[in-house]
Amino acid sequence: MASSSTQSPHKSPLVLLFSTLLLLSSPRPSLSSDPDPLQDFCIADLQSPISLTGFPCKPASNVTSNDFFFNGLAQEGDTNSPFGSSVLLGNVLAFPALNTLGLSMNRVDIAPGGLNPPHTHPRATETGVVIRGKLLVGLISTSNVLYTKNLTAGEMFVVPRGLVHFQMNIGEEKALIFTAFNSHLPGAVIVSLNLFGSRPSVPTDVLTKAFQVEQSVVDQIKSKFG
Repeated sequence: MASSSTQSPHKSPLVLLFSTLLLLSSPRPSLSSDPDPLQDFCIADLQSPISLTGFPCKPASNVTSNDFFFNGLAQEGDTNSPFGSSVLLGNVLAFPALNTLGLSMNRVDIAPGGLNPPHTHPRATETGVVIRGKLLVGLISTSNVLYTKNLTAGEMFVVPRGLVHFQMNIGEEKALIFTAFNSHLPGAVIVSLNLFGSRPSVPTDVLTKAFQVEQSVVDQIKSKFG
């Protein structure tokens, strides 16, 4: 009498591997910018605590035409600073109409020889266009590769989210850049201020070890940012 075979209830490794590859290759929603809004607009109520995706909306009955317009980037910034640069923010905190829309802009003014120092934006990719002047624009990959180019008026650059980057004015006139981000609140971490000007301060032993220098060097740098 022929014996009957029983099929194993367990899937073979090949089937599991194929299923995993199929799942990984299937289209998924992009998480590269702020979540999509669920209404026409949501003017931020800055007096309320921030939520996971932005600020609560101002009641529609209180919204006026002025809520949709912003002139905070119209005037030249004051470049009389240690870095010789100024960044005017056009994010949701300055322009509440950007709330939940996933974009914002900055104005960057840089004096001759000035620097928009190495920094990162933890929540956004940045793109910028040079309006005036000549700039050395650079970014550093996670493999510690530096990419730079001299840019003049009309030329653009892009910095992927989270990468360290900078702009230095190498011309003889003030430079002007307008930058845009795919977040209404991209954030900014200025590397030198973050490490040497934090409160409470980063322990000196950490910095001497990280930079392989004597304590006197760290103390001197910290004094610049205190």
